[in-house]
Amino acid sequence: MRHFDTGQPLSHGIRFILNCTAMALALDAGGIAHAGETFSVSSTTMRDGGHVNTAQVFNQSGCTGGNRSPQLTWRNAPAGTRSFAVTMFDPDAPGPGWWHWAVTDIPANVTTLAENASASGALKALGAVEARNDFNTDGYGGPCPPPGKPHRYVIKVYALGTDRLGLPQGRPAPMFDHEIAAAALGSAQMTVTYGR
Repeated sequence: MRHFDTGQPLSHGIRFILNCTAMALALDAGGIAHAGETFSVSSTTMRDGGHVNTAQVFNQSGCTGGNRSPQLTWRNAPAGTRSFAVTMFDPDAPGPGWWHWAVTDIPANVTTLAENASASGALKALGAVEARNDFNTDGYGGPCPPPGKPHRYVIKVYALGTDRLGLPQGRPAPMFDHEIAAAALGSAQMTVTYGR
């Protein structure tokens, strides 16, 4: 092997470093994006463009769902990701919209949340922190729009450049959203609908 500029042979040490670098680049980096791959989110409990299942619908205010947070899986997070956040927002609600869920401080090695991770304590076990939603409860609050036209629900997973945002449990979701946006390296989203 020869050096490109001088025509001189490379030392064994440099060859070793180049080989190790090539092998490291060839290995799968788990949830970290590779060239040409996009940060994405999917769910086994709902699909992008589809409808919200009864299990994810709120269980008060005239709605009779299971109020179980959706299963989510994400992949190809940007390089430098140190943690994740998840939000669920209804832009069709009157006024500034309606916050259904905001959670931060999900460790970078986590790429899946099980269904009902909010109420089951799974998020708390990970060290994640949940906001107070617009139903005035901490954690997930499922869709429950007024009767009429179906509403859209935007679920976003954010890759963050910090390990922890330092927000206390139960702060309002808009405060979480502000801090998440400031630390975000990228996001992946899916949109689902629900009406009654």
